[in-house]
Amino acid sequence: MDPTSNENDEVIHDFPPYFRVHKSGRISRFHHTPQFSPTSDDPQSPVRSKDVLISPESGLSARLYLPQTTQKLPLLIHIHGGAFCLGSPTNPTFHNYLVSLVSKSAVIAISIDYRLAPEHPLPTAYEDSWNALQWIASHADKSGPDPWLNDHADFERVYLSGESAGANIANDVVLRAGVEELGHGFKIWGLVLIQPYFGGKEVDKMYKFMCPTSSGSDDDPRLNPAVDPRLERIGCSRVLVVVAEKDWLRERGKGYYELLKKKGLGGEVGFMEVEGMGHGFHLLDPTCEKALTQLNWVASFLKKE
Repeated sequence: MDPTSNENDEVIHDFPPYFRVHKSGRISRFHHTPQFSPTSDDPQSPVRSKDVLISPESGLSARLYLPQTTQKLPLLIHIHGGAFCLGSPTNPTFHNYLVSLVSKSAVIAISIDYRLAPEHPLPTAYEDSWNALQWIASHADKSGPDPWLNDHADFERVYLSGESAGANIANDVVLRAGVEELGHGFKIWGLVLIQPYFGGKEVDKMYKFMCPTSSGSDDDPRLNPAVDPRLERIGCSRVLVVVAEKDWLRERGKGYYELLKKKGLGGEVGFMEVEGMGHGFHLLDPTCEKALTQLNWVASFLKKE
C-alpha cells in the first residue's frame, strides 16, 4: 500500500520552501538531496580543511579551515544559516564562503555542524553550538584534542559569526557567554551578525513549530534580544551588524544595532548596509561586486587589532 494514500499522511503543517509535517509525524523536505564539498588537506592548498567529531554521543561535528601559516591567527567560530532546518558546513554554499572568508581574513575558522530542526527541535541547535564552543574552549591552554586549534589559534582574538538563523544562534551564544563560564580563560572578543534573523510582533509559525517551548513572537528573548535579561552582560567587546537594503530582516537587524548603541553595550559596535541587495545575496552570488565588498568589510573587522 502506498503510504502517501494513508489518511495519517495528511499534511498538517506546510512551511514552503523548507518542509511539510504529516499527520503521521513524518517530515518531508522540499529539498531532498544534500550537496557535499569534500575537505582539502593538501599542504599546498591556500586553505586546508578537515572535519572533526566533537561529540560521539550526539554526532555533533564541525569543519576546520586553516590558511597557509606558521603563526598564531585569530579564531573565527562560524554558525551557518538555513532557517534552523537547512544547511551544513559541508554544503558547497557555506563551505565556499568560509574558504573565501578565511583566505581574505587570514583567520583559522571552525564551522559548527549543529543538528537541524524539526527532526531535532529547537533549542537543540543552540545547545549544540554552546557545546561546540565548550569543546573549542578546551584548546585555549593548548591541550585540546585538535592540533590545528592548539598550534594556530590565537585565543586572545576569538570571533563568533553567523548569517540569518546562524546569526541568531551566534547572538544567543554570545549572550550566554556573558553569564556562564566557558572555562580555560576562554573569552569571545567579537561578534559578526550578517543579516540576522530576529522575530517580530506577529507569531512566526514555523519557528514556533520548530521550538515548541517558544511563543514564536517578540516576547521570546531569542527572537527579541531587547527583552533578554542577559543583554546587559553581552559576552564580547566588538560587534558588527551587516544588513541588506532589500532584505525583509533589515529593520530587525538595524534595530538591534541601534539598541546596542543606545545602551552602550557590546563595546565597539559597527553597522554596514549593502544597498540594493536581498537576503543571502552573498551566498547566492558570491562573486558579485557587492558580495565581495561585504566580504572585505567583514575581513577588515576580523583583522583589526
